[in-house]
Amino acid sequence: MRTRSTSIATATTVLLGSVVLGFGAAAPASATSAPAVTVTSDGGIVADGPLPRVFVGDYTAGTVYAADQNGAKLGSLTGIPGVSGLTVSTDGSTLYAAASTSHEIVAIDAATLTVEARYPIDTNDGPTYVAFAGGKLWFSYGNQWDANLGSVDSAGTVTLGQVPQYLLWNPEELSANPAEPNLVTALTRGSSPSTVTVFDVSSGTPQTVTSVSQHSGPVGIVNDVDLIPGGGLLLDGVYRMSYAQNSWTQTGAYPNTAAQSGDVSPAGMVAQVEGGTVRIYRPNGTQPIHSYATTAQTVDAVWAPDGSRVYALEGAYSSGSGSPTSYTLKVLTDPTRNVPTLSVKAPASAPRAKKLTVTGKISATVPLPAGVRLQVTRTDLDSPKGKALASVTTGSGGTYSFNDTPPAGGTVTYKVSYAGDAAHTAVSTSAKVAVSRTTPTLTVTNNGKHYNYGTKATYTVHLGSEYKNRTVAIYGDPYGADEGKRLLKSGTVNASGNLSVSVTMYRNWTFSTVYAGDDRTASKTVTTHAYAYARLSTALSKQYKTAKIGSTTYAYYHKNTAPVLTTSMNYYKGRQARLDLQVYYDGAWYASDSEYVALSSNGHVAVNLGAPGKSGLRARIRAVYVQGGSGDSVNATTYGNWKYMNFTN
Repeated sequence: MRTRSTSIATATTVLLGSVVLGFGAAAPASATSAPAVTVTSDGGIVADGPLPRVFVGDYTAGTVYAADQNGAKLGSLTGIPGVSGLTVSTDGSTLYAAASTSHEIVAIDAATLTVEARYPIDTNDGPTYVAFAGGKLWFSYGNQWDANLGSVDSAGTVTLGQVPQYLLWNPEELSANPAEPNLVTALTRGSSPSTVTVFDVSSGTPQTVTSVSQHSGPVGIVNDVDLIPGGGLLLDGVYRMSYAQNSWTQTGAYPNTAAQSGDVSPAGMVAQVEGGTVRIYRPNGTQPIHSYATTAQTVDAVWAPDGSRVYALEGAYSSGSGSPTSYTLKVLTDPTRNVPTLSVKAPASAPRAKKLTVTGKISATVPLPAGVRLQVTRTDLDSPKGKALASVTTGSGGTYSFNDTPPAGGTVTYKVSYAGDAAHTAVSTSAKVAVSRTTPTLTVTNNGKHYNYGTKATYTVHLGSEYKNRTVAIYGDPYGADEGKRLLKSGTVNASGNLSVSVTMYRNWTFSTVYAGDDRTASKTVTTHAYAYARLSTALSKQYKTAKIGSTTYAYYHKNTAPVLTTSMNYYKGRQARLDLQVYYDGAWYASDSEYVALSSNGHVAVNLGAPGKSGLRARIRAVYVQGGSGDSVNATTYGNWKYMNFTN
């Protein structure tokens, strides 16, 4: 267990004092019922084993947050200006915070998040970092030539200048590990040369065990150091070093040399941070046993003292920002158990009621026991909640296979699962098979038929002798943007396999008949159309008489009288009528003119046709609704009757 925070050069003025918010003796909230902890700047993170709990500092806000072991926020404490480092006492009862802006160490009751004491530190820089070892709180303070180490003992006595002048440079980053209760490391972080010093604090006064400065070495500039139980150091989450007096020897390294930091648990497990990935290694491992992909840059990760989880601070970026603008506490569970890789392969398609074979493999970087038992579940239309099949045992190399005869068609999913063991997490995967189904017999009547305006159209669906499902749904969609698709009827077909619905035809319709299928029959949709003629009538006026010429009735006009044609039609927004004019000559009718005229909102339009000015002329005229040409497609093309005119003196 360790504390660490990013050094921040710019101090922020915060009013002194503390306020306890929403923190009492109530049971901890679950991770799903309480908000996560989010801070604007990294002010340290530390895990408290005995409670259990985790604390996160926000340097900018001068606030310390508490969360339960699932990451759910429990409360917060303000009034810790420039909090830059956190640690807890060995028994977990006291949380210590370095308040670098107000130059004090704040002792906090870890259970209630109330201030127990404030210890002023006589310095212009810091305190910056803290660690607990040898029964005392240790803190770094000062800058460059006056950098040093101080302590606060159990009686509250503050002691400064605990190490020789010039041994430390800048406010050193401190680290401790409960497995080495009397050791503290100090790191001149990110400078050249980098200096790492290990102190033995068992006597109450720091004694230098090793102090090494280097410009190069295995990592060059060191940005992170952790104590390895048994007398070792971990540099930047990568290099394992053993140390004697003022001498280091590299004893190993973890992969991913681009890692920025790490943390070592009391059991020697390593959490390595690289960008958005946290990898877990066994003490002398050569490959990770668990990897976590985070959604943003992870700036820090610390172990829970019992090794049950890792707490990480994950950075988030705003648009155009090159560095994180906030950090959120994430809880990484099961870090000490390896995550197996499980594959499954099944045919993409297969016939129903025929045997098929599913194969796959399970493997892990931590070897699995021989003969791993895997659970198999089949989900299909017959068993939508899944049906357990016989378990399968892996053979050589972790491979497995099993046969199955799918009773139902459609999408069949085979899920293969491993329950996990003491060294491995549970894992599952699945494969989908498109199992064939018969094509249903689904027909409809009257497709494409035309109907007079206002008459009823009957739409009858016929379904063949399908396996189980005898239900069909009929949807209708009238033409035009002002109306939408609707369910006309849904039900079981009769003994003859029929289901009918009637619609009054004021417009064209699109009908969709939907059969959902069943476990042996595929789904099917049949789309048809029915068309309604427009309601259309015309009338001539201004004539002086009507009379027949042969069998045709004519309206008689004087040659200087202009006939008026009135057209009536069912209205739709923007609708027009086309007027066709023909003239009779030498025993035949010849087209003279065609012209579109707009209807008024009541569907009427009266057109003055003009006087021809000469007698002996015969003409005829009609109105037409043209689907797609009269401004819309709501009705089928409809021709009005010809109206005949005879002009005399």
